[in-house]
Amino acid sequence: MTVFSIHAFDPPGDVPALRQQVRTLVATHEGAWDPVRRTNCWATGDRAFSRALGEAGLLGMIWPKRYGGHERHPLERYVVLEELLAAGAPVGGHWIADRQTGPHILKLGTEAQKEKYVPAIARGELWACIGLSEPNAGSDLASVRTQARQTDKGWVLNGQKIWTSGAHEAGLMLALVRTQEGSQRHAGLSQFLIDMDTPGVIVRPIIDMAGNHDFNEVFFEDALIPHGALIGEEGAGWKQATAELALERSGPERYLSSYLLLVALIDAVGEDPDPQVTALIGRLTAELWTLRQMSMSVAAKLAAGDDPMVEASVVKDLGNSFEQDLPKLVQAALPADFNLADGSKLARVLRHLLIASHSFSLRGGTREIIRGIIARGLGLR
Repeated sequence: MTVFSIHAFDPPGDVPALRQQVRTLVATHEGAWDPVRRTNCWATGDRAFSRALGEAGLLGMIWPKRYGGHERHPLERYVVLEELLAAGAPVGGHWIADRQTGPHILKLGTEAQKEKYVPAIARGELWACIGLSEPNAGSDLASVRTQARQTDKGWVLNGQKIWTSGAHEAGLMLALVRTQEGSQRHAGLSQFLIDMDTPGVIVRPIIDMAGNHDFNEVFFEDALIPHGALIGEEGAGWKQATAELALERSGPERYLSSYLLLVALIDAVGEDPDPQVTALIGRLTAELWTLRQMSMSVAAKLAAGDDPMVEASVVKDLGNSFEQDLPKLVQAALPADFNLADGSKLARVLRHLLIASHSFSLRGGTREIIRGIIARGLGLR
């Protein structure tokens, strides 16, 4: 059986100063942020805040300076993202572009694509979305049916994407589509960079049961995109997309989604909490720290050019379990007469996460898919 290792890594540079820089920036903007939406910060955007991060050099941190980056260490970027998520800062607008789209373009894009998109992402001006899931291709992405047909004028797109986070505010989509007619499964898939203002690209909202508009349906109706919109190799879309998803599955967002509830619990119980609550806080803190060390290890391996697919999937699986269990554990530890309907911060955050946490194991790949990846990586299937 194949084995893998996870080691502790510490970020380089003056980490306390970097953390303080982020906290100061957050403090100047957080007055307008809703406490409940802060628990959903990965889906919440604030254009002024994104631009402020760009101006402070906190987006595109590891990218080449010639494309607007700052050539800093990947683990410094990890520290920044960790601080933003712990604060519940609205990262949802820019972070897909900063985390996935920008690095993907730098790795596989043409010079024209790099010059067009990457500097705008680093400035916090260009937000992006990912076009993967379809009505009949959710976890089974190999069933993608959206088609791109090459013509003399460019590629003509027809089809539909669904559950597309932030598409209503994004200026760019990185989409996986089928370019070879009649192809099956992994064959014949390619990736495209699609400007969202292209005629024939139609975005329709999906309102979740909490009343939030974070997801969308995106329709392509004879949408014409240029030949230069193809990124990477035609037909290599499956390999490219799966490599890109390693960037999505291992970051601090995979264990910090419920973090503000832990903070709210600590604030609410005061200096002399019930022993049961004290034990729960200790347990959750220990689990949180362990996940942090695992996640940072994956970030360090990615920075070294490794492909920690199994490790990233383990972090996602364990992190999702932690995030989903936390609201239920907190609710069970509270007094029987605790009122979820009162206006306290603890009640509002807990109420929201009891609803929202069910989706945590779906984004970025379901638990079943992730465990299949782990099993294959370990030679178990």
